[in-house]
Amino acid sequence: MNDAERIARDQAACDAANNSTAPPDTGLYCEGTYDTWQCWPHTPANSTAYARCPEFVPGFSTELFAHKECTANGTWWQHPETGQPWSNYTTCIAPEDDYVSDIIAVYEAGYTISLVALILSLGILTYFKSLRCARITVHINLFASFALNNALWLAWYGLVVRSADTLAASPPWCRALNATLQYALLTNYTWMLCEGLYLHTVLVSAFVSERRLVRALLVAGWMLPVAPAIINAARRAAAEETLCWADDGPPRPELAVIVCVAVILNLTFLCNIVRVLCTKLRAGGGAGVARPSATALHALRATCLLAPLLGLQYILTPFRPPRTASWWLVYEYVSALTTSLQGLCVAVLYCFCNGEVLAQLRRRWRVLTFRPRANSTTNTTVSFVRSAAAGAGEDKV
Repeated sequence: MNDAERIARDQAACDAANNSTAPPDTGLYCEGTYDTWQCWPHTPANSTAYARCPEFVPGFSTELFAHKECTANGTWWQHPETGQPWSNYTTCIAPEDDYVSDIIAVYEAGYTISLVALILSLGILTYFKSLRCARITVHINLFASFALNNALWLAWYGLVVRSADTLAASPPWCRALNATLQYALLTNYTWMLCEGLYLHTVLVSAFVSERRLVRALLVAGWMLPVAPAIINAARRAAAEETLCWADDGPPRPELAVIVCVAVILNLTFLCNIVRVLCTKLRAGGGAGVARPSATALHALRATCLLAPLLGLQYILTPFRPPRTASWWLVYEYVSALTTSLQGLCVAVLYCFCNGEVLAQLRRRWRVLTFRPRANSTTNTTVSFVRSAAAGAGEDKV
């Protein structure tokens, strides 16, 4: 059942319940209403109505109660910022359930660290013109996709997840943020696929135009996620989903397909690259056999390290345990760490541990710290000339 069906069902049930219930005989009262989350009964003026927290909102505990205040003049209390009747759901997160906010804090810390590392990497790779090549161009776009994803996740947690009012109102901007976030998440995987495709093409296909290859990868990396993201947003908009389109359900098919295809193809490329390199290494550099370069071996090591990390999240997702499971909390923390620190791993493997980048940084450091010393031979010659001139002056006197 989608949100629109749930709201229609609950709205009808709430109207029927309130119509069959006599208003309080205490005089002024607030008329029963439905706020798309809960049904609130007729409530006497200057009192508070209570209802159990909804179970479909992520992070809410059904053992707790939300409340809605009826003012002394018989109207529901209105939020000063929106001017609309407001129900207080901020009490739906149990104080003892600090692990929920702790997990969010882990995500925010990981995304922040990754974002800083990615920005530094982008600055380094774009500053040194000597590093400009097809491989670095692919790296730069990969870093940009991760940086965009991390920045959007930080905005999502700060503006939406920590605001029950925003979740309840589900304004257009938060749904647009969710749609953009899904696109940015998909670009991470398409650009990892581009990394694997580039490395595979360069090592396996000797005769290929890198310029044309990079152009094709630029189009694929940024454009392939557009269609799935639009389909996902259109389906959710047609279903009139609320909660800013946030849910803890299984991955959407239109989003999961491109991710699974990217991961499977990357692993396929990796296996073939390992086969080709092993073949060349076993050949022992015989006549007519090109041995793999140090750059290729470094790229291979980076790909080997990144492949399991990038596939880990979607391998575990189908087996996500229920909240009642004993290892649910462990799963959430592991997922938070591996997901939020992917950008940091990308920056470390492809930039901070890159030999060419390190050589450029060392060269720049030597230039900045170099202090030219006075030439001792020149100083001696100048001193001798000055002394001779002074002596000649004395002779004339």
